Parts: sequence; structure tokens; C-alpha cells
Amino acid sequence: MTLYSCCLILLLFTWNTVAYGPNQRAQKKGDIILGGLFPIHFGVAAKDQDLKSRPESVECIRYNFRGFRWLQAMIFAIEEINSSPTLLPNMTLGYRIFDTCNTVSKALEATLSFVAQNKIDSLNLDEFCNCSEHIPSTIAVVGATGSGISTAVANLLGLFYIPQVSYASSSRLLSNKNQFKSFLRTIPNDEHQATAMADIIEYFRWNWVGTIAADDDYGRPGIEKFREEAEERDICIDFSELISQYSDEEEIQQVVEVIQNSTARVIVVFSSGPDLEPLIKEIVRRNITGKIWLASEAWASSSLIAMPEFFRVIGSTIGFALKAGQIPGFREFLQKVHPKKSTNNGFAKEFWEETFNCYLPDGSKNSPASTSFHKGHEEGLGTGNGTAAFRPPCTGDENITSVETPYMDYTHLRISYNVYLAVYSIAHALQDIYTCTPGKGLFTNGSCADIKKVEAWQVLKHLRHLNFTNNMGEQVDFDEFGDLVGNYSIINWHLSPEDGSVVFEEVGHYNVYAKKGERLFINENKILWSGFSKEVPFSNCSRDCLPGTRKGIIEGEPTCCFECVDCPDGEYSDETDASACDKCPEDYWSNENHTSCIPKQIEFLSWTEPFGIALTLFAVLGIFLTSFVLGVFTKFRNTPIVKATNRELSYLLLFSLLCCFSSSLFFIGEPQNWTCRLRQPAFGISFVLCISCILVKTNRVLLVFEAKIPTSLHRKWWGLNLQFLLVFLCTFVQIVICVIWLYTAPPSSYRNHELEDEIIFITCHEGSLMALGFLIGYTCLLAAICFFFAFKSRKLPENFNEAKFITFSMLIFFIVWISFIPAYASTYGKFVSAVEVIAILAASFGLLACIFFNKVYIILFKPSRNTIEEVRCSTAAHAFKVAARATLRRSNVSRKRSNSLGGSTGSTPSSSISSKSNHEDPFPLPASAERQRQQQRGCKQKVSFGSGTVTLSLSFEEPQKNAMANRNAKRRNSLEAQNSDDSLMRHRALLPLQ
Repeated sequence: MTLYSCCLILLLFTWNTVAYGPNQRAQKKGDIILGGLFPIHFGVAAKDQDLKSRPESVECIRYNFRGFRWLQAMIFAIEEINSSPTLLPNMTLGYRIFDTCNTVSKALEATLSFVAQNKIDSLNLDEFCNCSEHIPSTIAVVGATGSGISTAVANLLGLFYIPQVSYASSSRLLSNKNQFKSFLRTIPNDEHQATAMADIIEYFRWNWVGTIAADDDYGRPGIEKFREEAEERDICIDFSELISQYSDEEEIQQVVEVIQNSTARVIVVFSSGPDLEPLIKEIVRRNITGKIWLASEAWASSSLIAMPEFFRVIGSTIGFALKAGQIPGFREFLQKVHPKKSTNNGFAKEFWEETFNCYLPDGSKNSPASTSFHKGHEEGLGTGNGTAAFRPPCTGDENITSVETPYMDYTHLRISYNVYLAVYSIAHALQDIYTCTPGKGLFTNGSCADIKKVEAWQVLKHLRHLNFTNNMGEQVDFDEFGDLVGNYSIINWHLSPEDGSVVFEEVGHYNVYAKKGERLFINENKILWSGFSKEVPFSNCSRDCLPGTRKGIIEGEPTCCFECVDCPDGEYSDETDASACDKCPEDYWSNENHTSCIPKQIEFLSWTEPFGIALTLFAVLGIFLTSFVLGVFTKFRNTPIVKATNRELSYLLLFSLLCCFSSSLFFIGEPQNWTCRLRQPAFGISFVLCISCILVKTNRVLLVFEAKIPTSLHRKWWGLNLQFLLVFLCTFVQIVICVIWLYTAPPSSYRNHELEDEIIFITCHEGSLMALGFLIGYTCLLAAICFFFAFKSRKLPENFNEAKFITFSMLIFFIVWISFIPAYASTYGKFVSAVEVIAILAASFGLLACIFFNKVYIILFKPSRNTIEEVRCSTAAHAFKVAARATLRRSNVSRKRSNSLGGSTGSTPSSSISSKSNHEDPFPLPASAERQRQQQRGCKQKVSFGSGTVTLSLSFEEPQKNAMANRNAKRRNSLEAQNSDDSLMRHRALLPLQ
């Protein structure tokens, strides 16, 4: 059975040896063997296997110069380690390197070779098999390139715990240690690259992109991660397509149609160069320009795509590149390659032929007959593109530096340095095994592995705990996922002015170690769009919304497709493409363009505005006129008119009017808390004091003229003390109302934002409208009582009670304040104060004009009427009128009684009494007496009542002759009515002139 297994494994190994002959591998013996997987070719020839004969291994086509350079980097690193006196001394590293042809099938063929050799060693068949050229087990594999290939290889190597260190596979799926147990890599995974792509799109304010991904384990996970990042940044994807280098022409045409019809100008591509090449060729054929290509690191510097003939289509490419490293001596090593000198490198012969477009006639498999199959080397990278039948023979003396190929492009060593770093990682893991101290090892009980019999799983254990410093002074250690965290360089494709080739200009970098928001740096001055423009292209579904507008959703469209909606009043946006408008602070309002907030206009009844100035002038005018009247009354205080109007109450009344006019000024100007609390009480108390004076004054005179013969008691209670007491009591009630108001709900200054959007009205918040109602209501109640008494006393002598004028002033007062109520309720803002000021001024002017202007006119312009005789004449006439009316009423009553008793139907005419000074006196006076009579002051009063008229003529001498004048008046007076005498005595008793 054992012999059977040996033969089976040997058969398998032999099959692999046939598939990979001497010219299809690079191999060198050593104490420890490292495996290598590199894409020396870009693909394989399509061949229909009809199975009519034994299937043959497919042929690889299109030579990859960069892949051969990567292979050379591994050989250089191994030879450098073998020559090092400190790293693995007395140990020699060998290698077995195979061509994957950038396909999974070829990579698995090579992997089977590694696994089969290891399985033979594990069976220990030396005693059964005579193996003269025994090759040690492969303890680690460097490779592969593509993530899809590495995924397949990792699944196979993971079964045997053979460590695999990839230099270019960046798929984030490979970080899953549950599935890929032995996979490690010296390249960052695509997790950060997809995030960096989204950050670049956000940086340039693009939000409308398309995506293209290779249909493998590299493209699909990478673009999926990008979609997640794009969604977080509100970036919309117009289309998403999958491609492959093996896609048929129809599939490529469909993808190109989508790209051509899309309005998205930015296209994100997660793909390798070979997978993208067919699509780019078709786009070039259709001449689809104006697109911005965002390239992943797998094709950002691919020699298949970065060709001058493609530049007009992909000249706006921005891509990611790995951080370049330095490999001292590598340049010279690359120049030393030669088919005759590189005996351990079976790929050198084909490299030489492809580089110089010749053939080496050595009769081997790569003779002209066989080489003709390799007609498709990388386009534009060789010196010829004909078949091998037209190639001249190689001389072997060609100069490798005379031909420009990607092989000699060692200016930016990225993947090559990753290969170099992968080999050194394995070497340092072996060094840790070599220098391990028993008891401090990583295995059971601190044991160490035997370097001479080391196994792959032991190397894997040390790789997971690796920590060393590379030749650039950087720390190298794999994280828990087997990854190395690294940074990216951002490159932009430029066309070289010297030779017209495509060069990769570094325009920024992406630091994965930095904080979020600070990782990306781009120097926009270095970027050339479409190879010449400095203006950043536009790639948005909708045009940017200018400041003052916001993005509005269009139903049925992606969120990136929107319409620009103006910000509503009170809101603003000061940035482009605002998702929402911000509300202005409470004291601010949006400007006309809604791009910023400006302070709201503050309004109140100002001293400086025309309306406020006019009201102030009227208030000052009122104060001046009132002061003038007060001055006149003070100067002429001993004249009959002033005395007859109750001098003391008039002074108090004028003072209250001064307070009324002054209180209106508290309503003008910016309301403050103290003015708000002072203005309504000042207005209310002033008006109550004013009306109380008028009420007491009117009521006193009315009581005097309607009372019977007054006594000393009446004189006492109707004196000034009682009058001032009544005024104080009436005013005290208003003071109590104001005190309660200020204590329970004091008014305060209030900034009203609700009346108008753009204006702040600074007003007084009255605290309690009920209290304000009580204040005005009480004032109106007193005014109503005053109006009642004034109306009742309207027929009293004018000199004692200005009944008509007070009645009219009260009517004005009521009209003003009744009109005030609806005006106050319907206005707002500063006009509330204006309405109240107008009401106060109108009522005050009405009281001042009606009560005092007539008196001032008489005092200043009619001094002849400001005499004692004029006043007494008016009083006597009123007394005579009252007496005559009383006599007439009694005579009418007596007549009605006599008529009812005697049955008489006759009528008696009404009496007519006349006493005139110009009639002849039945008792003529001497001439001297007549002159003296003419010098006396006198007056005439005509009194009408009933159906008759009485003309009363009275004359008065100087005060010292009052007695004689009274006697003469009694002789001339023919009316002897007792009621008239009583009335005269009553009114005369309270004359203020006595």
C-alpha cells in the first residue's frame, strides 16, 4: 500500500514536472526552499478542449516585463540573504518559482507542485524510492499577484499550513483568518483603499459616479466596500458593471454603451490591468473622452493601460500606488540578466527574446517554431510586434539598457519592494527559529523548532509573531489578520514632454495612521485633468446649489439628483450644496439672498423719528400752555374771575394737567423696565387727580346753588379742607390700584419677535390687562360722574361753574377714550404706545382748552369783564330768574285752584316787570347825583320765563358804598317775592368775593 501511494505521488509530481519543464521555472537548490508565484505572462491562449485526445496544458501568452522584474526581486533578495554573514549563517536558501500566467488554473498547477513535494517528504519514502535529485520541501510561498489567484492558492496551502506571503493581493476577504489560515501579505488590504477613494470623491465635491470592478475576489469586495463608504458620504452611483479579461465582445460592448450614455464623469475602477485592457481598447476605439478614472493600485501603474495611444481617453486618471521602497544594488542586478549567465532562471531566455524581438536558436522548446506562439507580447513594450517567423536571431551581445521596457523601470519600486520585503519576512522568521533559546520558544513548553528539520507550520507560527526592522528603518510586524498597515501615494497620469510616454506624477498621499478627516492630502496644483487642464471637472447629478438655497428631493431620483430650493424667510445657507437651511438666531433675520443673517430691525416709538418728534412737540406744547395758564392764574390770582373759579382747586387742576402732559413722554423712547412700570401709573394717577378736581369743583358749586340758606356748618364743610380731602380720596383709590398692579404683575420691557418676521418690537408688557382695565375704567367712572354733575349744573352762572365747557370737555374725554379701546386692541408694536400718547394728549388738550382758555381770554383780552360787578350781576340775575320762576309756578298753581273752585274760565296775562336805568324815574335825582350814578358800575340782565321777559338792571358802587347801593336797589325794585329774597341771601352768603 505504501509503495502504491509512493507511485501515485510520484506520478502526480511527474505530471507537474512535464507541465513545468526546465524553461518554465526558476529553480535553485538550498537547505531551505522558498516557493514563488509570479505572472510572467498576462494570460493564456483560448483553446477548445474537445477531449478527443489527452488534454494538454494551455500556453501562456503576452509577456509581462513587470512580472519578470518581480521575480528578479525575489531572486535578488535570496542571494542577498545567502551572502549575509548575520542572517541565517551557514544556511542556504533555495527557490522554486513558477509562472501563474495571471490565471487560477496555472497558479494551482504550481501550488500542487509545492504541496506534492511536501507530501513526499512527509511520507519519508527515501528507503523505498531511489531519488537521486531530491528537492527539500517548500516551507513558504511568496505570491501570488491577483487577489482571485491568491484566494485559490490560499485555500490549498491552508490545508497543509504552508505560509503564503503575498506581495500584491489586497482583497479584504483574505483577512479572514478562519478561511485563510496561512495567508499573510506585505501590501495593505483594500479596506483603506476603498475609503481613500471615497475621500477623494468627497474632496473634489463629486457625488455622481460610476463603478467598474473585475469579476473576481479582488474587484467585487473592493467595490462593495467603496459603495458602503460612498453611501455614508451621500455619493450616488449611476452604474455598476463587472468586467473580465475573458469577457466576450458583446459583454464589453454593453459596458461601453453604459459608460457612453451615463452623465457621470467619474468612474471608479477596482480591477487589474489585464481585466481592464479589453474595455479600455473599446473605449479608445469609440473615442469616449471626458471621463475621470479613479484607479485602484492594481492598475494605477499598469503598463498595459498606461500607454500613450490610450492617453487621450484615460489622461485624467488619478490612482493609488503603494509606497515606494529602496533596494540597494537592485538596479545593477537587473542589468546583469542574461540567458547564458542566469542558468537557474528558466524565464531569462524568453525575456531576452521579448526584449530584443529576436530568438535564440538553441533547438529548445523556444525555437522559432515554438516561439511563434508567443506572438502577443505586451503592446508597446517591445521593439517589435511581429511573429517569431520574422524575428532575427539573437546575438547574445545585446545591451539591456538600450531598450526601454517596464523591466528597467526601477524609479518607483512598489510591488518589487513588497516582494523583497516578503522574502526578508520569511528569512527573519527562520532567523528567529535559528536563534531560538530552548525554554523561550513559541511551541509547547517553550520548545524551539529544529532549523535543519523545520516544517512549514513552524515557520507560519514565527511569521505571526514576527517583528523586525527593514532596510529603510521601518518596523515590520503582521497584525492579527496577517496584514501590514501601509500608506498610499496618490498619482496622476501625465504625458512626458520628452518622449511622449506616460509618467506617474505623485500629487498627494493617504495616511491610514492619521485621524479621520486628516488622512488625505492632495496638491491640486500638480494635477492635470485630461493631460492639460487645471480646472476640476464637474461630476454631479445636479448643479451645485448656490448659497441661499438648499437641495430639494426630486421624487423617483437618487438623493444626489436634486433641485435647488430657495431658503425660506428667517433661514439661510452660507455654503454651496447645503442639505438644509439653518434658522437664524432669534434676534436675526435672513438677508435678501438668504446667504447670511442680519440683525432684525428694532422698532419702538423713538424720539428721533418724525412721529415721535411730533408727539413730543405736542406734549411740550401742552406743558408750555398749561404752565402759561398757571402763570396767568398766579399773576391774576386776586381778580374776580380767578376767585370765582375756586382758585386753589384751579391750581391743583393745572398741576394735574402738567402731570398728564408729562406722563405722555414716558411712552416715547426705548421702553425700559422702569419706564414701563412708571408710565401707566403716572398717566392714571394724573388723570384721576385732574378729573377729581373738576368733579369736586363742579359738585361744590352745584350744592351751593341748590342748598337752602347756608349756615356756619355748611361753610365749614364746604371749605377747602373738605374739597382737598375729596380729591385725595378719589386719587388714593387710583394709587391703590397702581400699587396692587405693580406688586402682583409689574409691567416690563418686552422684545416681541412674533408680530413681524424682520422686526423686533420693543414694547411694554403690561403684566395684567385686567389691572390696566381697572385703571382706565376707574378714570372713566370718575369722568362719567363729573359729566353728570356738569350737565346738571349747566344753567348755573358762568362765572361760578363752566358747566357748558366742562360738559364739552367730558364729552371729548369720553370720545377719546372710547375710541382708544378699539384702536389699542387693533394696533401693535410701537403704534400701541403712539395711540395711548395721542389719547392722553387729546384728552389733556380738551380739558385745558375747554376749562381755562375762555378764562385766560377774559383775563388778558377782556379785563372789563373781570370785575366784581360783572360777577355779582351774573349771580343776581340767576337768583332773580330762580325767584321769578318760583313765583310764576305758585301763581299758576293758585290760578288753577281758583278756577277749579270758582269755575272761572278767564285768563290772566303773565306778569311783566321791567326796571330800566334809561327810563324816566318818577323821583328825579339832582344833576350831581345823576353824574355820580353814571360813574357807578352797572349791568343789565334780561331774564325770560313763561310768556314774559324781565330785564333786570343792577348797579354797584365801591365796596365802601355797598349799603347805600343796596337800599337804592330795594327802592327801585318793585318785585316783593319772598322766595327771591331768600335766594339772593343764599347765594350772596357763599360768594367768594366777600
